[in-house]
Amino acid sequence: MYTVEELQNLVEKEVSKRSADLLKQSPVELYQPIKYSLDMGGKRLRPVLLLLAYNLFSEEIGNAMPAALAIEVFHNFTLLHDDIMDKAEVRRNEPTVHIRFDENSAILSGDAMAFQSYKYLVECKSPRLIETIELFTNTAIEVCEGQQFDMDFEKRLDVKEEEYLEMIRLKTAVLLACALKGGALLADAAPEMADALYRFGENLGLAFQLQDDLLDTFGDQQTFGKKIGGDILANKKTFLLINALEKASAGKREELLGWIEKTDFVPAEKIGAVTAIYIESGAKKLAEQKVDSYFNEAISILDDLALQDVVKQQLRKLALKMLTRKQ
Repeated sequence: MYTVEELQNLVEKEVSKRSADLLKQSPVELYQPIKYSLDMGGKRLRPVLLLLAYNLFSEEIGNAMPAALAIEVFHNFTLLHDDIMDKAEVRRNEPTVHIRFDENSAILSGDAMAFQSYKYLVECKSPRLIETIELFTNTAIEVCEGQQFDMDFEKRLDVKEEEYLEMIRLKTAVLLACALKGGALLADAAPEMADALYRFGENLGLAFQLQDDLLDTFGDQQTFGKKIGGDILANKKTFLLINALEKASAGKREELLGWIEKTDFVPAEKIGAVTAIYIESGAKKLAEQKVDSYFNEAISILDDLALQDVVKQQLRKLALKMLTRKQ
């Protein structure tokens, strides 16, 4: 059984190799932003999840490496386009692709990344490749659905907690679940095992995104890799904002609505004021409890799997690492 660190190293080497190969293609202006995106780093958690799941049933993880690469390229494509839509300037402590190059280049290179991910995926040799491609395709559509919901919520003040949780399930959790189930399918695992790994990933992904909400407001920029308070400045309907609007006192709710409506403000002042309301209203504590709830459910699913303890330890280790810092 490979360790998380061993798989991260293997994925990093493969990403670096494939990234360098991109610049051998023409037009180089199309592939430079892709290489820049992939070279920005990250913990490569999604491809590692896929390889871990594959490794549960086979030691020949090289067979699954193209799929691991596919899911990493697809994930980075979603980040590239999300950053354009969010007008984000920093990703992993580096200028975002549309800032480093330009918006049109970022859009086109992002499109190419989406198709490139399929090119890598079909390199896999597995009797269940078609099933894996179907899973990957359905997941890609769900991620787009989640992004659309996220954009729709920007125009609403009445977003409910359950709506938000479904949005982040689609936008974030299903890709983690896809990585785990995809790895299992490629290794020809039993359907019930593949489905259980999907549920594990889904709950882990929900905890992961809720933790991201917390880090965006209460994290450290150097560690988090993005500007702190971006969600507050953009009036993102996060779990924190939704619950603060519901739980805050009448006076604090009016203050919060005032900050949402303001178009002329000092960013640091708004971030400080809204953060204080999140704490005072109990929204921060509720978010922390929700993270724990989904994480514990994920671990419960993992504990019920008929796997060796050493295998479960690797999955648990990666799950804990994911909640320490979001990439």
